[in-house]
Amino acid sequence: MEEVGAAILIAGPTASGKSALALALAERHGGTVVNADSMQVYRDLRILTARPSEQDLARAPHRLDGHVDGAVNYSVARYLDDAAAALAAIERAGRVPVFAGGTGLYFKALVEGLSDVPAVPEAVRAEVRSRWAASSTPALHAELARLDPGGAARLRPTDTLRVLRALEVRLATGRSLLSFRDARRPGPLAGRRLTRLRLAPDLLQLRARIDRRFVRMIEDGALGEVARLGARGLDPALPIMRAHGVPALLAHLRGEISLEEAVARGQADTRAYAKRQFTWARGQMADWTVVDPDGRPVEP
Repeated sequence: MEEVGAAILIAGPTASGKSALALALAERHGGTVVNADSMQVYRDLRILTARPSEQDLARAPHRLDGHVDGAVNYSVARYLDDAAAALAAIERAGRVPVFAGGTGLYFKALVEGLSDVPAVPEAVRAEVRSRWAASSTPALHAELARLDPGGAARLRPTDTLRVLRALEVRLATGRSLLSFRDARRPGPLAGRRLTRLRLAPDLLQLRARIDRRFVRMIEDGALGEVARLGARGLDPALPIMRAHGVPALLAHLRGEISLEEAVARGQADTRAYAKRQFTWARGQMADWTVVDPDGRPVEP
């Protein structure tokens, strides 16, 4: 891959080697790595979200890693604002932006833009989340189905963040979240020539890597990270509180399950997420170049 576009985009499931490939390409092309993972934006969980190490940061500049406090309900809209600012700074420095991560919606928004949804008043958000804490995600999904059948049909009844978001928008605006799709602001990479790479490793091998990595995270101190996060007493509906492994490790710290069971649940949760990432990428990134961890094109 001798010639690259105005930006390099590297997507793939968790534990597939995105970060290593991004770092190698950044070194080769004078690039800056820009995080495109919705959990790595949070500073509270460096180990559990596999944020870049100090050695990685020394090899190439990185942006949008660990810059958000866990108490913040960080949105795709805010990510676009932060990414646009990072992109401008990278280009002023004469470097190549290398966006890498596993959050497909971030990549989609970077290129295609985002629906211009009005801000939800804090009172509405607090009321919806209070009801969620007292009931369950499927219960709020059922309420959304009554108010917005089309929107609810597109969401899994257990997808907490998206169900809450859709219900908040419906209650705040009187409109379905789907109705805002055509009112879009352009993404910061719209209209640019891009190099789009997608890692798609063997699923069985990936599952084994996920399991090994989770154990290594525990050995490296992830349990202490989660203990400090739990001590903050944050809203359990916040994204960081639902990061892969956090609910199970918190349950262990409360004495509800063994560490062995917490690790098994965290591994299973992460494997299920990787499978969803595969499915999403096949449908939404079919025109991306499938590569191996060294960046060489392979048959999808």
